[in-house]
Amino acid sequence: MYKYSVRVYSWEPARFCKSELELQKGDAVVVKDDLCNEIAYIEDGDGVVSKEKSLTIVRKATERDLEMLAKNEEKKGEILKLSKIEIKRLMLNMKLVDVHISLDGSNAVILFTADERVDFRELVKNLSKIFHRSVRMHQVGSRDEARKLGGCGVCGRDLCCLRFPGNLPSISIDMARVQQIAHRGSERISGACGRLMCCLSYEAAQYQQMMVGMPEVRSSVKIKEGKGEVIELNVLTGDVKIRMADGTIVVVKKEALL
Repeated sequence: MYKYSVRVYSWEPARFCKSELELQKGDAVVVKDDLCNEIAYIEDGDGVVSKEKSLTIVRKATERDLEMLAKNEEKKGEILKLSKIEIKRLMLNMKLVDVHISLDGSNAVILFTADERVDFRELVKNLSKIFHRSVRMHQVGSRDEARKLGGCGVCGRDLCCLRFPGNLPSISIDMARVQQIAHRGSERISGACGRLMCCLSYEAAQYQQMMVGMPEVRSSVKIKEGKGEVIELNVLTGDVKIRMADGTIVVVKKEALL
C-alpha cells in the first residue's frame, strides 16, 4: 500500500490518500471526492496537508478522462459568462474568479471573491436550473484570485503564488518589521493581490535569528563610551547606530553593548 499527497482543487490544501498503485509525482489520477469523481495530481508529501478525511484513488487517469477534463475546461467560459449575467441581475456584490466542473460534468464549483458576506442562495438555485447541474459557490481570498489570474510581481518574475504551487503561507506585518522594511509603506510591500507580498516570508526566520541580541530602535543602551539611544539597526552586519547623550553618532557591533 502506497501513501500519496494529492491536490484536487488548487484553492485547497493537498490531501493524503492511499493506493495499491505505484505512482509518480505529476501523475493524473481519478479520485472519489464526496459524491463525484475528480481528476487529481500526485504531489510530494512536503508542506501542510489537510487533516480532512483522506481521498480514495479510483484509478490512474485514462485518455478518456483527460479528454473529458479538456471538454469541461471549454465549458467554463460559458458558465462564467451566464453566471455574471445572473449576478448582475440579482445585484450581488461579488466577483467571479473561476469555475471547476467535476469529471462527469454533474457538479460545478464557482469561485468568487467578496468584501462582505453574500447571500447567494437564490443565485445557486437559478444557476442550477440554467446549467442543469449541481452548483456550489466557494469564496476565496485575494491571494487565490491572483494565483488564478497570474501576472508578474514588482521583481519582474512570475507571481510567487504561481511559481510555488503549494499551500499559500500566512504573511504578517511582523515579517516586514523584522526585516526593517515596514516603514516603506503598504504600497511598497504589497503584491498584485493587494496583500502583503509572499516573499516577505522567505527570509523572515533568518532575520529573526539574526535579531537575537539586537536592541529595539529608540531603546536606551549602554556602551563603554556611555549611554545613548538606538536610532538604526543593520541586522545583516550586526551594526547598531547610537545617538549619544552629547549628540554624537556612533556605530558599534551588537556584541559591544553592555
